[in-house]
Amino acid sequence: MSKVRTELMVCGGTGCHATGSIALIRALEEEIARQGLAGEVKVVETGCNGFCAVGPVMLVQPEGIFYQKIKVEDVPELVEEHFLKGRPVKRLFFKESISKEIIPNMDEIPFFAHQELRVMRNKGIIDPEIIDDYIARDGYFGTAKALTEMTPQQIIEEMKKSGLRGRGGAGFPTGMKWDFASKSRSDVKYVLCNADEGDPGAFMDRSILEADPHAVLEGMIIAARAINATKGYIYARTEYPLAIHRLEKAIEQAKDYGFLGEDILGSGFSFDIEIYQGAGAFVCGEETALMRSIEGKRGMPRPRPPFPAHKGLWEKPTILNNVETFANVAQIMLKGGDWYASIGTETSKGTKVFAISGDVNNIGLVEVPMGTPLRTLIYDVGGGIPDKKKFKAVQLGGPSGGCIPEEYLDTKVDYEEIAKVGAIMGSGGVIVMDESTCMVDMARFFMDFIQDESCGKCTPCREGTKRILELLEKICDGRGEAEDIDILEELSATIKEASLCGLGQTAPNPVLSTLRYFRHEYEAHIYDKKCPAKRCAALLKFEVNPDKCKKCGLCFKACPTDAITWKKKEVAVIDKEKCVQCLTCFSKCKFDAID
Repeated sequence: MSKVRTELMVCGGTGCHATGSIALIRALEEEIARQGLAGEVKVVETGCNGFCAVGPVMLVQPEGIFYQKIKVEDVPELVEEHFLKGRPVKRLFFKESISKEIIPNMDEIPFFAHQELRVMRNKGIIDPEIIDDYIARDGYFGTAKALTEMTPQQIIEEMKKSGLRGRGGAGFPTGMKWDFASKSRSDVKYVLCNADEGDPGAFMDRSILEADPHAVLEGMIIAARAINATKGYIYARTEYPLAIHRLEKAIEQAKDYGFLGEDILGSGFSFDIEIYQGAGAFVCGEETALMRSIEGKRGMPRPRPPFPAHKGLWEKPTILNNVETFANVAQIMLKGGDWYASIGTETSKGTKVFAISGDVNNIGLVEVPMGTPLRTLIYDVGGGIPDKKKFKAVQLGGPSGGCIPEEYLDTKVDYEEIAKVGAIMGSGGVIVMDESTCMVDMARFFMDFIQDESCGKCTPCREGTKRILELLEKICDGRGEAEDIDILEELSATIKEASLCGLGQTAPNPVLSTLRYFRHEYEAHIYDKKCPAKRCAALLKFEVNPDKCKKCGLCFKACPTDAITWKKKEVAVIDKEKCVQCLTCFSKCKFDAID
């Protein structure tokens, strides 16, 4: 029997599935068998590799060679050249967009080189559906230590020493939260994992669950031991079928190996975990709304106090942390709180996982030390802005966050520093915007989301967000009036002050931050009836500027309604009767010739 000498780690996360990795895996297996290499070369479907922009991706181990944007038709050449003849296929290597340098090894690619992996230490290098792969990477060693060598209070003290703060957005100290729950007296306690991730542009939790589900289970087991809980729930949105599938498999395997259930590892401690599928309500990311949902009630927040550590799920002491928080726990137990706190800033320890999307070259999932400047995150890791356009702003914290302009790009990723410039850390969504983005329209987009997701329980959020959205739509449509800016600021202050939960309290942030840094765009919409970014259709003429038109015909070829007339060496003309103002011509024109 031949010994496997090469493993092909093919990304099997949702992002790569969408770009064809399932068919790629099948084609690789068939071609490897056809070439007689089945005993020597093995295909492994991993979880999310992180580099979504260039999927499907594949890491060849142990060589460390990284292939990207692989198509099924590339497979015969790839297998024959690399794995039969030993000649790697250079055209499938990563090409750095700025320098055009071809880079064969994954660790040398800037996207990966600037990262420090703790939460995502297993991404792309294990099969998430095989527990033995996880154990081979020190999996469940932290559980064994916590359950057989440490007392519950020692676990909590180690968490406090680590400085780990909740990665769901609020940044509350994890050890302190656990300490409160451990001191609550009750015959029943619960551990909850928030995997409801609802921010636009956020896919951190989904990718962690798809790549390393056992890390989350292990964190929950240790948390349960710390507060003496016997039951846990993972609240995952139904729109995450792959993550749920891998979680279900991981729970089943953990039970078979004795890591879940009765008398875990002979410690006398028992704990079980169940998955609860949410319907995708954004408000259920708020801890008390999430608990009401699990109870079978409508997902609506309740006033606090009492806090969940005293009265949570079914009025019993409960701790809730998100996926990323729990994924840190086992390594903290195994290597110590001091090890975890050795990187980061004074008030924000460890690393943070971000989902970078929008107008940036390297869209994907990244993990960097706390204290990393936003500029490093966007330009060194993210690869900068595509099509030679200028950076305009970055939205941090999802719809509850704020837009940060270029002048603050050297701000460090830190809970306090990010708050100083008008945004929040949030769960880790980073949406990059280039010069073609209208900041008024961006505020409108986020407010539309928030207004739609408001549970309606409290009047300030229910009515206030609706009124703000109406004002923003009015401004974008060219009907804005001078007093609208003052009304927006007054409404925002009221909503922040009077709303019941975090959704309402942070809802005005996109409006306030864009008013703070891009007030001139609001004023241009209101006073000049112009959209500086040329994104608000109601304020555009939809005419071709003959002085700027290069007569290339790109707008003519792209128009979906045949509203543009063009002949070679002639200026294009837009027929306003046929034009539906879809902005396709504007987005395709490289010369800013559409007015």
